[in-house]
Amino acid sequence: MIACLVIPGFELRAALRERPRLALGPAALAPEAGAEPLLGPVTAAAEKAGVEPGMRLGEALATCPSLQLVDRDPASAEEAWEQIVRRLEDAGIAVEPAALGCAYFETRGVERLYGGLEPALKRALAAVGPGWDARVGAASRRFAALAAANVARSGQALVVSDERAREFLAPLPLKLLPVEARRREELEALGVKRLGELAGLPGGAVAERLGPDGRRAWSLARGGSTTRVRGRKLAAELAETLEFPEAVGNELTLRRSLAVLLDRLLARPERARRAPRKLALSARLVGGGSWRRTITLRDATAEPARLRAALGPKLLELPAPAVMLRLEALVLAESTGQQLELVRPEGDELKAHLSEGLRQVRVGTGSGSVCTVVEVAPWSRLPEQRALLVPRDE
Repeated sequence: MIACLVIPGFELRAALRERPRLALGPAALAPEAGAEPLLGPVTAAAEKAGVEPGMRLGEALATCPSLQLVDRDPASAEEAWEQIVRRLEDAGIAVEPAALGCAYFETRGVERLYGGLEPALKRALAAVGPGWDARVGAASRRFAALAAANVARSGQALVVSDERAREFLAPLPLKLLPVEARRREELEALGVKRLGELAGLPGGAVAERLGPDGRRAWSLARGGSTTRVRGRKLAAELAETLEFPEAVGNELTLRRSLAVLLDRLLARPERARRAPRKLALSARLVGGGSWRRTITLRDATAEPARLRAALGPKLLELPAPAVMLRLEALVLAESTGQQLELVRPEGDELKAHLSEGLRQVRVGTGSGSVCTVVEVAPWSRLPEQRALLVPRDE
């Protein structure tokens, strides 16, 4: 079966670890800088006062004047999530992280290890540790497992059999669907407010009205596909940190600090001469909170000048002076060099460029993001039924 582990409001919980008192009162994760003023996850006290995630800031403050805004701390959230994933991997679970606070894994490999499905799910909850309010759902389909995890109570493992998956999903709200908010609003405007109501509509009519997104939502409401879960590869674990005696906001100083971090990172023997393909640059800000940006290189390289040119402009996005700068190599290239040929076969160069492009996309967006169109019903009058999108991971 496929299991889904969910930690609701993970980013807010990670930001509140240094200020646990705020978790007892009405608090919400502040909107992203430069983005639309919409709140992130909220505490139970804030939800009780009428504040909901995604509410506009002005409306939320009018509803609850005592609402406390918690600054986003992406670096701490990434670090905390990485620790949780590694604890799951130490327990023998091959994890596929989907987002911060959400991960999938196959139970077949650990059921024999822990003596059954229920003990394996309980072991996963124990690996997360106390204080995170984790819950687990298991089903034969990925979306059904996600829905079960969202319905489960704190510390509970909820298992949904394939026979009663449609019955289980039918009364659940549309907000569980991983689709754009405007699509959900369009469905609600048509009187469709539950997954069962959406699943009962003709698939062709939904696709004609809402397009591919609507067709995908309709498929998920009927249980979704049995997509295989792919455990992640072990992280490179290469990182360098530079702490400043006082806050630094000068661009020249930051660029020179970045150059020092790059030289240290490239000199690490663990790199084994492999070139970085994906890096993360993070900073601890002077007023509290953190800042983090990731970059996927078009061509994996270990040339300091090219790496500085790729990472340097990111420093201009710092919202405040930094007291600490950190550089991480998230993904390293598999090979240490390129084998040259006197004459390359016809079409081989184009194939190599296409393969490299696919690798870049997968590194940046995750497994299953590249798909191939496979024609299955060319006689159909509906374009959405003539072909299927099949993930291409090779």
